[in-house]
Amino acid sequence: MDKKLTVEYDAKGDILYLGRMAPYPEQESEEIDYGVVARMNPQSHEVENVEILFFSRRLSSGEKLELPITADLRLAV
Repeated sequence: MDKKLTVEYDAKGDILYLGRMAPYPEQESEEIDYGVVARMNPQSHEVENVEILFFSRRLSSGEKLELPITADLRLAV
């Protein structure tokens, strides 16, 4: 079953969280780009969460933010 994408922003830490589930300790973390951390399933290595550090600074720079991941976007039913 596919999970809905959640988006949360921590203004104090300036971190944008994108996720398909709540993070859990067993997830493996990898910095996939400067300030972009992927949290992956330890068995399948599928990306389950993404954390984008310095989010407001990135947006205020005026540059396009591109993530080194692909997404299959469709309506959740």
